[in-house]
Amino acid sequence: MRAKFILPFCLLLLLFGCRDAEQQQSAEPPLQSPKIDLVQLPREKGCKACHPVTGDDPNHAFLCVECHDGNPESGEKGNAHQGLVARPAHPDFMAEKCGECHVEQIRQSRQSLHFTLHNAVNMVRTHFGADDRIDTLLNIPETEKPSTRLALADDMLRRRCLRCHVYSPGDDYPLTRRGTGCAACHLDFTDGRPESHELVRYPSDYQCLGCHYGNSVGADYYGRYEHDFNWEYRTPFITRQRFIRPYGVEYHDLAPDIHQQRGLVCIDCHSEHSTKKAARLTCRSCHRGAGEPVRDLPANVAYIKDNLVLTSRVSGERHTVPQLEDPAHEQYGNLVACQVCHARWAFNDSTTHLLRSDSDDYYPWQKLTVQGSSEIEKLLEHNLYSDEEEYPPAMRDGITGEAKTGLWYKGFTQRRWEDMIIRRDSDGIIKVFRPILDLRLSYVDSDGNPVFDNSTGRDDGLRPYTPHTTGPAGMFYLNRLASIMNGNSKPQPGQ
Repeated sequence: MRAKFILPFCLLLLLFGCRDAEQQQSAEPPLQSPKIDLVQLPREKGCKACHPVTGDDPNHAFLCVECHDGNPESGEKGNAHQGLVARPAHPDFMAEKCGECHVEQIRQSRQSLHFTLHNAVNMVRTHFGADDRIDTLLNIPETEKPSTRLALADDMLRRRCLRCHVYSPGDDYPLTRRGTGCAACHLDFTDGRPESHELVRYPSDYQCLGCHYGNSVGADYYGRYEHDFNWEYRTPFITRQRFIRPYGVEYHDLAPDIHQQRGLVCIDCHSEHSTKKAARLTCRSCHRGAGEPVRDLPANVAYIKDNLVLTSRVSGERHTVPQLEDPAHEQYGNLVACQVCHARWAFNDSTTHLLRSDSDDYYPWQKLTVQGSSEIEKLLEHNLYSDEEEYPPAMRDGITGEAKTGLWYKGFTQRRWEDMIIRRDSDGIIKVFRPILDLRLSYVDSDGNPVFDNSTGRDDGLRPYTPHTTGPAGMFYLNRLASIMNGNSKPQPGQ
């Protein structure tokens, strides 16, 4: 009988005893890691102590300081970076850094369209009333509050258009961030950083498309046509995340140029720094009719075993160049530009609306947060969807980098490629045109009052261009010419 009471009592003692032990154990301080006195070792001197992987170019096996300056005798970052030139290939430094060995290349490049952009800049400025021409984009006048149509166009050029010149590292998209100056074409970049310091002799199409993206010549060579900005007209798989848009905006995959399909790269035709010889190159430079004299061939084109052969500058692959055999070439060759029959599609963005807004009213742009400008997109995303303090309505000058009041928004009446615009140019030749200057410039002040409303240029904005969408002419090429050959087209102003 007594055993019945003793057994439960013992169990209770064991239970409470375990709990007391747990409490005592938990009351003890936790084990501490032993303290180790770390000795600050002196940092090794020299650039490669911090930058061990540089991928040096065997053709440019120089010390880092020969291009980047700085102080290689210091192991402290601040002192080591005294006088550092981060971008030695930038136009401000390239004559000193690159020109010591490449004198002629520097001279040619400074006069090239890649550096001056004077054709594109003067085309826009003349359209909006300029009577003079400027030699380089650096000379575009600055205006804080434009009071004339031309001043508004100048502000648009400096702050909305000029993001692809070699003075800038490009827009902030994955495949558009690149080097400046010589490095824009001769150095490979990934996510805004150089893959190595190995300079390439010939730029790849990857480098060309870092500037020639969007609906500009170059993108069409790969069959890319940008979607509209409005989210209702883009792919149904849209997202506000930018990483799936390597060039800023999603694009349609249309037919690429037949030369691209055959393996030719941009510099197989565009090989010089815009020299006179390069400027004279046309389709007929390689594709010739029977009996045409053999002269002024491009440097990478030659006759080999009675065939005209182009040797690719990058791959070294040889391509036999087809010659003109169809009698239509003899009949229309001097009257019609090649792409009128051979282009498969063309850029046709009309009308392009550009609005400078000094106002902080961002809500009308909720469906247009994709703008083809990373700077505006970041501001809209932040001001529309963040609880943090709003950014002011300002964007940087594309040349000086200085932030100025006013945002340049962009939109289109429509974006199409199906129907090419065929017109007779002022020289009498029938060509493909695009509404490249079909622009409407507007400006509202900080109170939302219109200063300019849909200002237009001198004409309808149609200009001839060469679509890089070459293919077979097809059965119905004459349909494109019918009305024009019958005299139903007025000559258009040339470039």
